[in-house]
Amino acid sequence: MLFNSYEFIFVYLPCVLGMFFLTAKKSHSLAIFCLAIASLVFYGWLTPQLVLLLLASIILNYGFARSLMQAKNQQTARYLLILAIGLNLANIGVFKYAKFFLQTMNALPGMHLPVPDIVLPLGISFFTFTQIAFLVDVYRGKAQEVDFIHYLLFVTYFPHLIAGPIIHHAQVMPQLLNPDTGRLKLNNVALGLSIFTVGLAKKVLLADNFSAYADAVFLAAKNGEMLALETSWVGVLSYTLQLYFDFSGYSDMAVGLSLLFGVRLPVNFASPYKAASIIDFWRRWHMTLSQFLLQYLYIPLGGNRKGPGRRYLNLGITMLLGGLWHGANWTFLVWGGLHGIFLMVNHLWREVVTRHAVFKIVSPLTSNALSCMLTFVCVMFAWIFFRAENVSAALVLLKGCMGEGNSFIFTPVISILFWDIPYFSFLTLGCFLIWCLPNTQEIFSYCDQVELPRKTKNEKRWHIRWIPHPLVGLFLGCVLCLSLSHFYKVSTFLYYQF
Repeated sequence: MLFNSYEFIFVYLPCVLGMFFLTAKKSHSLAIFCLAIASLVFYGWLTPQLVLLLLASIILNYGFARSLMQAKNQQTARYLLILAIGLNLANIGVFKYAKFFLQTMNALPGMHLPVPDIVLPLGISFFTFTQIAFLVDVYRGKAQEVDFIHYLLFVTYFPHLIAGPIIHHAQVMPQLLNPDTGRLKLNNVALGLSIFTVGLAKKVLLADNFSAYADAVFLAAKNGEMLALETSWVGVLSYTLQLYFDFSGYSDMAVGLSLLFGVRLPVNFASPYKAASIIDFWRRWHMTLSQFLLQYLYIPLGGNRKGPGRRYLNLGITMLLGGLWHGANWTFLVWGGLHGIFLMVNHLWREVVTRHAVFKIVSPLTSNALSCMLTFVCVMFAWIFFRAENVSAALVLLKGCMGEGNSFIFTPVISILFWDIPYFSFLTLGCFLIWCLPNTQEIFSYCDQVELPRKTKNEKRWHIRWIPHPLVGLFLGCVLCLSLSHFYKVSTFLYYQF
């Protein structure tokens, strides 16, 4: 089920909210059970058969969690943890990477392996990584959960189930199990609906409109058409803004929906395009995934504890696997590898170059602006591979960005975007919203267990703040109505495919 659909907003959400708060008056345990069942309904709305896979994963991991809690010694617990993680990764491997592996093998001479048509379950990476994190936390003694219904809700809680954030047991379950959560609070409803409305507007009014132009450019590149310099850069910028508002919109909607139930989800998105370095970018983009990769992959690999050489190797491995997490395609590996290289260069710059006074001549304001611009260009460059259908299409678009297409190309697929004044006004609006206005957390003063990135020395501090006022409600109501009027086509979130 999509957050941006009439059936969700006008049927599912009111019914689940009413059921949760009404049953909570009689029994908080019953309310938890009903919310867990409703979350399963949400997941299986379009493909009910996938609920069986989700339940099988939950039952298996719950069994391993109980076994870890009851393990007689550390060695037994460690073997159980390794087996559990291996089975989880194997599950992802079959559904997400088996087809890619077989197609890659068939590219070799003499190979003709059958390639089954495997349906990728929605959110498999998110609910699997959530459970892996829980198992590791149980092994480390940071989580204790014995009730199956509680665990079922922890995994399936619908605001985060499909596209994150990746949550930890200690962040969410104490809130859900608190009897006070079952009491309807108007402040939470007002704040939650406001944040949800902002996220919905980002998705349907901004991201979906950028997608039309981005899709046209990347389709032309897929077809091998050489694009002009201006057309190529506009297409890449359009996708860069589309992905920003799409993922930011989903993150806001998830936070707002959860607040309706009185539960604060961790922040997953904090103005990443304002980052002054790639290091800072990954502290702001998909923050819960970054923390997962840091805690459960980079640090176990050795982190920076074994010298700079090993540190750079660990960074490269972490980002390659992070890229592969996003999808079974060589383009995602290239994207992850590029960010690994960017991070290595960034750390090397910080460790070596900035020690010399000659590089400190530029004023802090100019230096920060140049750093933000360079970081943004690097991120845009990598997004080309992230979005492209294959490496060949990405290279075609790169050639266009480097000016190999000397003139505009008239095709039925793509128009001369460079001279499309209304669309350029729309692009300008998107850039203004990203760089000149505060983000959702700043406007709504929303904070939680996740530490937000510190503002850079010269980053502007705005004082636009949400208040529960009738005029603010009227404005957001108009935004909501405008967003609802744009539900003219099915538009999934980009991170649903991961």
